[in-house]
Amino acid sequence: MQIILLQDQDGLGNAGDQMNVKDGYARNYLIPKGFALKADKNNIKHFQEIARQKEQKKNRVLKKSTDLSAKLKSLSLTIPVRVGEEDRIFGAVTSQDIAQQLKDKGYEIDKRQILLEEPIKALGIYEVPVKLHPEVTATVKLWVIKA
Repeated sequence: MQIILLQDQDGLGNAGDQMNVKDGYARNYLIPKGFALKADKNNIKHFQEIARQKEQKKNRVLKKSTDLSAKLKSLSLTIPVRVGEEDRIFGAVTSQDIAQQLKDKGYEIDKRQILLEEPIKALGIYEVPVKLHPEVTATVKLWVIKA
């Protein structure tokens, strides 16, 4: 029986694959569990339309991320911190602080998208990577200065 897989199946195929399986396997397991559809003209056409829409959405998100990346590369953030003797800062500058600065500038970036290996504990200029999309990473210049 010809089927179209709706979900990835180990040892069988990936979502969207059209394949031939034994009739009993399709009728008794794959179709009732919602893992596959019978491959007739209507289902093939429907699935191709869904795949086309997913591809368009993916391209829109990628373009939006690329545009945002270009804006963030030209952005420079300044975070004033309190310092003690020998210019040692109290506490640290974390991804939460950077996300708040970006929000104040009008960019909605989640703190989990900011890729800090460890909190910043010294004054200086830093290049902070921000992962906007699995394929797009931007870099923001961060100045940590005395308050």
